Amino acid sequence: MAAAGLFVAFGSRNARAQAPKRIDIHAHLWNTDYLDLVESFGRTDTPTQRNRGATLDPGDIDKRFAMMDAAGVDLQVLSVSPQAPHFADKAHAVMAARKANDMYAEAVGRYPKRFKAFAALPMPHVDEALKEIDRALGQLKMVGVALTNSILGRSIADPAFTPLYEELNRRGSVIFLHPIGDAIGSPLVADYHLTWMIGAPFEDTVAVMHLILQGIPTRFPNLKIVNSHLGGALPVLTKRLDSITTWEYPAMPERPSVAVRRMWYDTVDYGDVPALRAAVDALGADRMVLGSDFPYETGDVYQLAVTYIANAGLKNEDVAAIQGGTAARMLGLT
Repeated sequence: MAAAGLFVAFGSRNARAQAPKRIDIHAHLWNTDYLDLVESFGRTDTPTQRNRGATLDPGDIDKRFAMMDAAGVDLQVLSVSPQAPHFADKAHAVMAARKANDMYAEAVGRYPKRFKAFAALPMPHVDEALKEIDRALGQLKMVGVALTNSILGRSIADPAFTPLYEELNRRGSVIFLHPIGDAIGSPLVADYHLTWMIGAPFEDTVAVMHLILQGIPTRFPNLKIVNSHLGGALPVLTKRLDSITTWEYPAMPERPSVAVRRMWYDTVDYGDVPALRAAVDALGADRMVLGSDFPYETGDVYQLAVTYIANAGLKNEDVAAIQGGTAARMLGLT
């Protein structure tokens, strides 16, 4: 309750009048006890998140805030993905989701001006996920939810998940999507050490297309969907998608080049200016929000995640919107 109280205080009228100017919407935090828990439930990839300076320990926090200050980042929005609490065993999923959200409530409670959080959900158990949405967005005052691009091998747009989209749409909430690291189900990716190099942006691309194929962005217009990594390959595919869908999938609810502009995309791409320019041209500057993927981008690379936006030849007003203005409005911080 103390964490929730501090969160509400940050959301007061005086605090909201001083909205953060730079918001990193793609950042992570994991404590050892959470990683130990999901590992005990069968996750085998937690070493990727351990010993990266992403805990609530004072030493990690001091270094994190110093790095944020050096980059001029006011606020990070935390998400627990890819170590999401998605387990076939309902009890395991619920226990892990509650632990993740309590961990994030503690983080926001301690540092309400530096952190907000996306709630973790006990998927694929929709009824339990709806209960956790009510707790996390209501009692804990989180600013949205985070899911992975697929749920235990099922499409993020699986019709069974429709009640989730309905509830989030009713709340006008944000859903942040992040790769799970499953190599897009292909041994041609996994067996060649490409799971995160190219498998992750493949996941982003496929997830967006599944959402479009099911008409999620049009059916739920109040739902704010944020995709990772510039939307994967989308910036160089929109014309191809428009053309080929006419014969490969003529039942597409609307042209992909239109549908992609109903969603948002973070700027995580390791300072790749041509990729950012392509994303802005294809998806729209108003669809882009700053992301860093901390702790995988730290030090000079973290600063680059911010400064490359200003160095991409964009309009000043677009830079300001991408670095924080769009996210502040999306998250209700203005």
